[in-house]
Amino acid sequence: MLNLTAAWLRIALLAATLVTGGAASGKPATIVVFGDSLSAEYGLSRGTGWVKLLSDRLAKEAAQYSVVNASISGETTSGGRTRLPQLLQQHQPSIVVLQLGANDGLRGLSLPSMRENLAAMIRASRGAGARVLLIGMRIPPNYGREYSERFAGIYAQLAGDEKVALVPFLLDGFADNLEYFQADRIHPSERAQPRMLETVWPQLAPLLRARKR
Repeated sequence: MLNLTAAWLRIALLAATLVTGGAASGKPATIVVFGDSLSAEYGLSRGTGWVKLLSDRLAKEAAQYSVVNASISGETTSGGRTRLPQLLQQHQPSIVVLQLGANDGLRGLSLPSMRENLAAMIRASRGAGARVLLIGMRIPPNYGREYSERFAGIYAQLAGDEKVALVPFLLDGFADNLEYFQADRIHPSERAQPRMLETVWPQLAPLLRARKR
């Protein structure tokens, strides 16, 4: 009887070990949102930006993901390209949401350089094992219509060439409605943040289901 009891005890301990190990291996994977002021809560109360709303939605749906917002106001694709390798090493993300380029366009910077920088960041992210969601932008024709059209076209071209998911335009559906912008008429207001998340979500959701880590 004693031997039987000891055997059952060993089985119970083994089961407990397997459960604990499973929980450990099921730790949340990481999503890194790598953007500029549009993702960095510029001019907003802390915790009201679309990236925080994304984190809240994932928690509510019990998705096994944590969100790191590595966005910096004023960031260009050149600055992002410099910063990204360290972030990839530090966070080892499963998904990188790449939302950069707007500041390049607003400053009239070189579009070939912008494209090269975005492509390099996509390849670096994939090389680190992450899936990539590229978020597109559009800019006013301050530097002429041709420049604006070439700028907007870069995102779709890159998504096709690099075979990554694309959100064509982060401000889709309200870009011409000043009620959704702050006083500077550039940065979306708190009211716009849920709409931005709803624009991103349909392209992000399939990447969540394709989790590898």
